[in-house]
Amino acid sequence: MQFAFFPSRQISWYMARLFLTRTLAVLALLVLVLQTLDLLGQSGDVLAYPGNGDAQLWHYVGLRLPQIIARFLPFSVLLGTLVMLATLNQNSEIISMKAAGLSAHQILAPLVVAALGVAVISYAFNERIVARSTAALSAWQAVDYGLIPRDSGVKSNPWVRDGNNLVNAAIVAGRGTQVQLRKVEIFNRINNSLTTIVQAPRGHYDAANKSWVLEDARQFDVARGTVANVGTVRFGRDIRPDQFTLAKVDPDALTFSQLQAAISDLHDAGRPTAELEANLWHKLSGPLSALLMPILGSVAAFGLARSGQLFVRAVMGMALGFAYFVADNFSLAMGSLGAYPPFLAAWAPFFLFLLVGETVLFRTEE
Repeated sequence: MQFAFFPSRQISWYMARLFLTRTLAVLALLVLVLQTLDLLGQSGDVLAYPGNGDAQLWHYVGLRLPQIIARFLPFSVLLGTLVMLATLNQNSEIISMKAAGLSAHQILAPLVVAALGVAVISYAFNERIVARSTAALSAWQAVDYGLIPRDSGVKSNPWVRDGNNLVNAAIVAGRGTQVQLRKVEIFNRINNSLTTIVQAPRGHYDAANKSWVLEDARQFDVARGTVANVGTVRFGRDIRPDQFTLAKVDPDALTFSQLQAAISDLHDAGRPTAELEANLWHKLSGPLSALLMPILGSVAAFGLARSGQLFVRAVMGMALGFAYFVADNFSLAMGSLGAYPPFLAAWAPFFLFLLVGETVLFRTEE
């Protein structure tokens, strides 16, 4: 029994079932509260667009809900682990398991395997649902919750430099010479002073003349404060179509393979990719953080409940878990600044806290 990974099938199923039910219960509670608060904050903006109503509010909830689930699933695993282990400790079930000859790692083994299943489901959920909902929500928000082009290659809010001028498009759809622009603004500058602003509802690339064309454009003269209709405007002979499609890459709105392809395109174009590479690796290390939660929260499982320190142990487990999330965000920020290599920025917190959790477990229980 002492050398078996799962010495008891009944105990393993019991522990795994408790772990999953507590995690899902905490996740459901967090999502309900956070989605309600988010909807209260955004409903005014959604309904501000003419014609939007209850259907658009539910559409917003459908797009925002996967993001909330993905973001707070690791927190739910941590809190569910703490609630479960503290309850088992309070009811002396942990003591009974140890009296039967189970080690601390054998008690936690079913939780780790269940957490691995949660990590796999989380990765698949992020790839199949969260990335698509994030891309759709970003594109919808870029046009103030109005109508957006139905295109799977939608990009939102890229900025491109045209000499001394700046060009912004709220929506970019398509690839190559078929790129379509929506809600375009051109900020014309002379000696770094803004002179005119050209706005147009749409634009496209003219491959024959190798320039960009804006339709129904209006020009605002900064010095005079006047607005004039200028009709069709050509600009950006030095702007390649891929500069709009690659100008801004949202890693949260792309799947692993799509982000990998975008990084390759940016690298070929000579653009910096360190931040995106860190986010690429984090698409793997992020879901795997669920594996750490049973180990970091195990401090609440052991020790005598009647010693009066169960609450303190639970707080310690929560502190270790939240310290991981802080370190993870800090490491990604350092990777974005170029202080850490991308691979290290994504994986260093995971392995560091894995060692911390195992050290605490060995020093206290094994």
